[in-house]
Amino acid sequence: MKTQVKALVVGGGAVGTSIAYHLARAGWDDVMLLERDELTSGSTWHAAGLLPYFNMSYATTHIHDYSIKFYKTLEEETGLNAGFAVVGNLRMAQTDERMDEYMLYASTAETCGVPYTFMTPDEIKAKWPLIKTDDLKGALYHQTDGYINPADVTMAMAKGARQRGVAIERKWQADAFHWNGVAWEVTVTKMVEKGGNLVPSDEQVVITAEHVVTASGNHAQRTAKMLGIKMPAIPVEHTFIVMDQDPELVKWRADGNPEHPVVRDADNESYAREERGGWILGIYERGAPARFEYGVPDSFRADLFPLDLDRIADQYMAMADRVPSCADSGLKDDFNGPICYTPDGNPLVGPAPGLRNMWLAEGFSFGITAAGGTGYYLAQMMVEGEAEIDMASLDPKRYGDWMTTEYAARKNEEAYEHVYILHHPDEERPACRPLRTSPAYDRQAARGAQFGHVNGWERPNYFAPLGFNDHDSRSFRRGGWWQHAVDEAKAIREGVGLIDATAFTKHLVKGPGATAFLDWFTCNKLPSVGRINLTYALTINGTTRTEYTIVRLAQDEYYLVSAGAWTAYDSDFLRKAIADKAPEFGYIECHDVTTQWGVFAIAGPKSRDVLKEVIKDADPETVLSNKRFPWLTMRNIELGMVPVRAIRVAYTGELGWELHHPIEMQNHLFDLLEKAGEKHGMKLVGARAQNWLRQEKSYRAFGNELGRDATPLEADLPRFVDLSKDFHGKDAMQAHGIGSKCVTLLIDGPDDADPWGREVLYHGDTRVGRLTSGGYSVAFGKSIGMGYVKPDIAVVGTKLKVKMFDQLWDAEVVEDSPYDPKNATIRVDG
Repeated sequence: MKTQVKALVVGGGAVGTSIAYHLARAGWDDVMLLERDELTSGSTWHAAGLLPYFNMSYATTHIHDYSIKFYKTLEEETGLNAGFAVVGNLRMAQTDERMDEYMLYASTAETCGVPYTFMTPDEIKAKWPLIKTDDLKGALYHQTDGYINPADVTMAMAKGARQRGVAIERKWQADAFHWNGVAWEVTVTKMVEKGGNLVPSDEQVVITAEHVVTASGNHAQRTAKMLGIKMPAIPVEHTFIVMDQDPELVKWRADGNPEHPVVRDADNESYAREERGGWILGIYERGAPARFEYGVPDSFRADLFPLDLDRIADQYMAMADRVPSCADSGLKDDFNGPICYTPDGNPLVGPAPGLRNMWLAEGFSFGITAAGGTGYYLAQMMVEGEAEIDMASLDPKRYGDWMTTEYAARKNEEAYEHVYILHHPDEERPACRPLRTSPAYDRQAARGAQFGHVNGWERPNYFAPLGFNDHDSRSFRRGGWWQHAVDEAKAIREGVGLIDATAFTKHLVKGPGATAFLDWFTCNKLPSVGRINLTYALTINGTTRTEYTIVRLAQDEYYLVSAGAWTAYDSDFLRKAIADKAPEFGYIECHDVTTQWGVFAIAGPKSRDVLKEVIKDADPETVLSNKRFPWLTMRNIELGMVPVRAIRVAYTGELGWELHHPIEMQNHLFDLLEKAGEKHGMKLVGARAQNWLRQEKSYRAFGNELGRDATPLEADLPRFVDLSKDFHGKDAMQAHGIGSKCVTLLIDGPDDADPWGREVLYHGDTRVGRLTSGGYSVAFGKSIGMGYVKPDIAVVGTKLKVKMFDQLWDAEVVEDSPYDPKNATIRVDG
């Protein structure tokens, strides 16, 4: 057994074997995989093996697409049949709203080149007469996916890995991880059989590995404990049952008819596929419990839980209604096993927080579907520095240290039961809320705030009359909240609005080395003292890693503001970079001060008038003037009794200020501003209106237009890139070139809907790009969007089409910042 390797993969399920295979295929010739039991002995062995394309995430769709295509090649390479039955996937809809969901998904799938067709109930009945269709509105059909044998595909990947030089060692358990400064020293213990249990022996070995990948499945909590990190990967019970033979199905196949597709009855929370003349029925029901919150018992191996038939009785009966010929089929077998989940249902893939060369691949609820693509894209990250797609939405650091076991377990249960609940783009799930609240939360709730959930924080999405039901207002079109957001957007364009932006991520960076470090770390020139700049930290490949507003407080002291959803993600990258460069640049301190500062953003033509009512200054009439407080500057001011770090900038593109204040004084400041705003008609405004307004100004958003799959130059932001200096990622950015370009579009869409930022774009009959943001423009009275297109298409006046609800709608590329392109309103004096 080797004791020194380039990469050690811990976990021998489908995900782990895929990662080992793809690392070897990417050129690493010294890879080892460890499995504490036998390959596939975790969740892999009892997985149903379905390969659904369906996912609302751009990155995850790419991952699933790669897997499905990759699995079809394994037999030719390895000689092992992976058991892939390409029967297709039929996703049925009983309601118009479900069809709306499928049409939004289909446009997203189209951006990735995933094939699909829509079918009517009559077409379904004609093709598969055993399926009852009289209550259906239609279906989405993926003809290229189906199901696979999980054990077979894992063994095929394992054989392919061995053929490429990977060492696979079974019955070895990782028991300790130690970073020696240059590599990981992993203590592993030989596991032996004893009384039917798998127990550690006295034989131990220390393996030195430059890189470690954990793909420990249900054992993720044990892994997290050994690494000293938090990881919200906790299993939830998932049940599928095997039914006795269906005589009509047997006859159907005997007559020479093809196998049925995987049949997904989303409105009945179930899926079904053929199995030896009968049916497998899988359910995503309410009430399935999380298991192994604190680790898997030593006695639990390739085991299952007792079947809770009462919990799935409704879905069982619904299957008999959907396929009436199976009504008399008995229950042949059942599988109720642990499947790992995360709070948002997406896996944790990428660098571990706070650790070097430690990579996580955990929390896979659809592990068979995702295994192939995860191995491919994670290998790219490890070998090349970044993947070709933006993997941020799967990054483990999207959850911070505020996350607890209780939070993860309850949210994972919620994610499980939401698999087949309508995935509205404006959905806000209720479990474990409210948790992180700013002091003004109760005041805003009392004024009708309808909150969203961002990195654990409660943040107003919009304000409505008391008693308004946000859940019932959700839609794939313009929901019941839409008019409230319109009114809020108009208030900022025409009067004044107040936005709670407390969730912003905030870091303080200071010390003798701070200036030299930030000059290297970001691509724009640094501001002078008292001024601010918008800038970007790049990846090693020259793409956008983080967007910062940098406020220079003193010669060597900086206040960095970034997106609220990415606090741990930004903090980890920043701290690791500081640790790397401090020996070169000098002593640097970095403090996460997110929870120390509250933020209100006040914006609109009357915002200066409101602030004048409460500002304390020797000359309150001039303190907010362009002369004393120019655009893109910071001033320490006093509003009533509150010391405020005021920044003259507004994400809405209007005259405005961000008011950063000691968080313990927030309620006093809120009351002060609310009272002062009364006579000026000030309106409380939520994130949805703000999102629409920033698109009118073509302000890019991190996670939408900005990410690790595009450079700042592709985002069309050359004014924020100082090519006269050296900075991290500069050479790679320039070598990358312009593969696509960010544009703003005005869209003549449906009368009752706006784009969500997931839709495909066409130029004539050619697919040329995709939207990354979408919404409604109050300034232009029509839909608006931002997105990426081929560079030759990114020309003002180009006519495009955007696909919404399975139709193509007219769109036009417009100049950047179509609202107030000269920034006259932002700079207005007073």
